[in-house]
Amino acid sequence: MPLIKGFLETSFIDWPGKLCAILFVGGCNFRCPFCHNHPLVLAPEGMETIAFAEILSRLAARKNWLAGVCISGGEPTLSPGLPTMIARLKAEGWAVKLDTNGTRPEVLSQLLADNLLDMVAMDVKTVLEQEKYAHCAGGAVDLGAIRESIDLLRDSGVPHEFRMTIVPSLHTEEDIVAWAQQFDRSSSRLTLQNFNPRTTLDVRYENEVV
Repeated sequence: MPLIKGFLETSFIDWPGKLCAILFVGGCNFRCPFCHNHPLVLAPEGMETIAFAEILSRLAARKNWLAGVCISGGEPTLSPGLPTMIARLKAEGWAVKLDTNGTRPEVLSQLLADNLLDMVAMDVKTVLEQEKYAHCAGGAVDLGAIRESIDLLRDSGVPHEFRMTIVPSLHTEEDIVAWAQQFDRSSSRLTLQNFNPRTTLDVRYENEVV
């Protein structure tokens, strides 16, 4: 099973139209300078691991009002046990949403093929240009993998959204328009998120005016 490093029992905002719980999985292959979950990225081994059995018990106690479970991170698709964990949640009757950065299309493809996902939110950091993406992700990115994940979701028939967190020093108005034009808006939900300039991975972003 993936190492679960956090559990939020109730969220009104992470799954559009649904009340859900959130599991946070440690580890990430990005180093986004504006990330506010950076303990999950940089030092998940220093965080307490929550047993999956405990998670199932706490979810069962909320079965009457929760509509699903969101798996976030970090980057969940880096965890080899992710399909097993999702399958167990599905067996318990839970709808499952996955948050991902899209860098592991082979994992996403298998999860979709096995009908394990009810909703996917993919963070597409900026326009698909190498230099811009590297600035947002904190290092070089395989844009081919990002494009493949976008295409997988577009063709999957599974509800999904593409999200971008707007950081004033990283995104221009032109970038935002170009970002939206990358997608088939007839089948994909697009979401722009506000940047939260607190406890960022790179402390310089904590002084940024939003």
